[in-house]
Amino acid sequence: MRGLRPLRRELIATWGFVARNVHLTKRYWGWELVWFVYSLTSSLAVAYIGLGTERLSGPGVDGNYLTLYLLVGTLVWSYLSQIFYVISEMVAWERWEGTIEYTFMAPSSRLTHLVGTSLFAVVYGIARTLLILAAAALFFDLDLAGADLGAATLWLFVGSISFTGFGILAAVMPLLFPERGVQMTNVVAALLLLVSGVYYPVEVLPGWLQFLARASPATYVIRGLREAILEGRGLGDAARPLVLLFLGGLAMILFGTWVFSLAERYAKRTGRLKRSG
Repeated sequence: MRGLRPLRRELIATWGFVARNVHLTKRYWGWELVWFVYSLTSSLAVAYIGLGTERLSGPGVDGNYLTLYLLVGTLVWSYLSQIFYVISEMVAWERWEGTIEYTFMAPSSRLTHLVGTSLFAVVYGIARTLLILAAAALFFDLDLAGADLGAATLWLFVGSISFTGFGILAAVMPLLFPERGVQMTNVVAALLLLVSGVYYPVEVLPGWLQFLARASPATYVIRGLREAILEGRGLGDAARPLVLLFLGGLAMILFGTWVFSLAERYAKRTGRLKRSG
């Protein structure tokens, strides 16, 4: 039983970080509402491009297929980017609250801290994306009869793990750069948006951008989800890329935690944690 006590303590601490992030989100609920409306309207605007293309190009274009193609990419990107942003922005929020030093003094490992924040980001991202999908269903006639929803769910789960590692790495920026860290995170997210095939196949990109696309986990998640939803492809064809993506995601989480720990020690040594504005 004594050997289980450290594990139990870390699990309780993990839940504590989840609960803390829930309360932080509730405190800034107005901003959350603003960004939800923005994400919803952006998703609808992009999806309407499918129907608009059919109207402009004639019956040779399947507007419903193109609408679903764009909607899948938009919703997946909204979900994955939300994980990315929530993890990195929690550091900035704690600076504004003036609590970041207390968090780093908590009697729990840094991995527990980051995993707790990541769990909140995943649950929050899923809830937010489902709300957007429900709203989109009111505007479009979504035909999911031939979709393999089991495969789609697994792709989304594995993608969550992959983007968690990216989010932890991105959290280093607001930790080390109080004034510009969040803006630097936005630049990384914009680059991932460009190369990950959210709105178009990555094959239309120049060769050097396609090389960058192969390094983005979002590229494989979006492609896998489109194949599962639009073409009904099951897990048989996706077993190998899913395993590789899963293992790469775990490695990225461990690597990101290690880099974050190095940045934390540097920030403490140089006094960068004192700024809370």
